[in-house]
Formats: sequence, structure tokens, C-alpha cells
Amino acid sequence: MSMDTENGTRWLSEEEQRAWRAHLEVSRLLMHQLERDLQPFGLTNNDYEILVNLSESENHRMRMSDLATATLQSKSRLSHQITRMENAGLVRRENCESDRRGLYAVLTEQGWETMRKVAPHHVASVREHFIDLLNETELKALYGSLLPIAQHLRQTRGRV
Repeated sequence: MSMDTENGTRWLSEEEQRAWRAHLEVSRLLMHQLERDLQPFGLTNNDYEILVNLSESENHRMRMSDLATATLQSKSRLSHQITRMENAGLVRRENCESDRRGLYAVLTEQGWETMRKVAPHHVASVREHFIDLLNETELKALYGSLLPIAQHLRQTRGRV
């Protein structure tokens, strides 16, 4: 297929198409594998991402709106997710003193213990299915390649 058409579309070259499709396949397969490896703990990738965000936050708490932004979820979707995690005893909601309408998601003691138990298994999975498949040079090159894409997407995320 031609690189340019009369409507100005820049079609992907064969090499660009291979790179794009490899990225899509790796992304899907890797996330699927990581999710499978969390299943024995009764967690999803979304659950784990929320636990990580809360465990790394001051006082193990985040405003729900900030957590929605950090996890790229709508406030509605995050609210349903937090309800499921509350029912499992992993998190709780607390009112925000400074903003009556605001809510915090707070990691419970059970959530912290779950995080401490699951994290080593998750890291082992990330190593097995990603990190250890690349040598140091490849890992640095991959990071260097992905960083400008991540920066671009972070900048455009707020634009609608």
C-alpha cells in the first residue's frame, strides 16, 4: 500500500506495521499472563494497580479522583472497583475533611498484607515474562524507545 493517498493518510510501512503489531501482541499477551498469575490471589491487574498506588501513597491513601487519574479509570468505574475491593476487605473509603464531597480510598491492614504477599509473586512474573527475556542493552534501548511515547501520551491525556 502506498505511504500517501489523496486524502493525506500516511499508511504504515511494512516495518512500521510489524513493529506496531508486535507491540499490540506483546501488550495483550503480557497483560493476560500477568492477570493469570494474579488469579490465585483473587486479584485482577486493576486490583493490583490500585493496591500499588495506595501502598506507595502517603498514609496509604489517595483521593478517589487522583486514583482514577493514576489508574486511567473513569470515576464511575473506579467506584465500582473500590466497592468490590471494599467487600474483599482490601480498601475502605473515608470522607475528605477538607472537601465534604471528596472521598479517599485507603489501604486496609488486610490490603497491605495482601500487597506484601502478592508483590514478590508479581515481580517474579514480570521478571519471567518480560525483564529476564532482555539483556541490559536491550532493556536500556527499550526504555529509551518507550520514554518519549509515554511522555507524549501523558501530555496529550488531558487534551480532549
